[in-house]
Amino acid sequence: MKMLLRVALALGLVSGLSVAGRADEPLKISTSAGPIGQLVGFAAKLAKEKGQDVKVVELSDWVAINEVVNSGDVDANLFQHATYLALQNKQRGYNFVQVDKVGVIAPVGLFSKKIKALDEVKEGASVAIPNEPLNGARGLILLERAGLIKLTPGKGFSVSKFDIIENPKNLKIVELDPAQTYRSLDDVTLALVNITYLIPAGGDPKSALIIDRTIDDGLVLRFTARADKKDNPKLKAFIEVFKSPEVKQFIEEKLPAFIPAGFDTKAS
Repeated sequence: MKMLLRVALALGLVSGLSVAGRADEPLKISTSAGPIGQLVGFAAKLAKEKGQDVKVVELSDWVAINEVVNSGDVDANLFQHATYLALQNKQRGYNFVQVDKVGVIAPVGLFSKKIKALDEVKEGASVAIPNEPLNGARGLILLERAGLIKLTPGKGFSVSKFDIIENPKNLKIVELDPAQTYRSLDDVTLALVNITYLIPAGGDPKSALIIDRTIDDGLVLRFTARADKKDNPKLKAFIEVFKSPEVKQFIEEKLPAFIPAGFDTKAS
């Protein structure tokens, strides 16, 4: 209930004050707090210069970011990729679609406060990975790339800890909420941390012992809306602003850990 109240306050949706559906109401975009929120906020400023009013709603709870789109309180969001979206559509009964090909890839990496190199990992060390299937799989794949485990071949991003077929150091895999893996670094030897959580927590992407910058269409964070709202002209106008060279330059200069995707290659 407290979380829902915070969402309502963030959106200005106090009972009796909602003016949903007014033609002059701004486009509302929900996003994750931190670097993605900064990116959407920058695009919103560009849109304002072009005469379009865009309200950016930053939330820390991934469920809430989708729920406010599903309820119609906001028009779309930017924080998730196609693989995560497919899982949410299935588990929560959403009918969400990606609206355009433009977006960014948020890398993940293995970080530590206890060791300086992967060859320092000791017998029985604890490793935290997200309990969310895709990023958990990315963590396991990084552990395999680091030579610490071997996985059942051919499963790609569908691997889980049950697919570990060799674990010579007897690593203990600890599954945590994605937002908690960075905080777990005081307790575990290694943790798989998504850059979208690392940067707001004060972490440095350059400190990763190994980082995954895989270019995969299923990993691109893109604008997402309900299927019946995907043709919203305000949303499409804002996405055209987002596709601008200025936004691509912002990513490259201000968010260098992120990988721009779907931008015109001639635009920079």
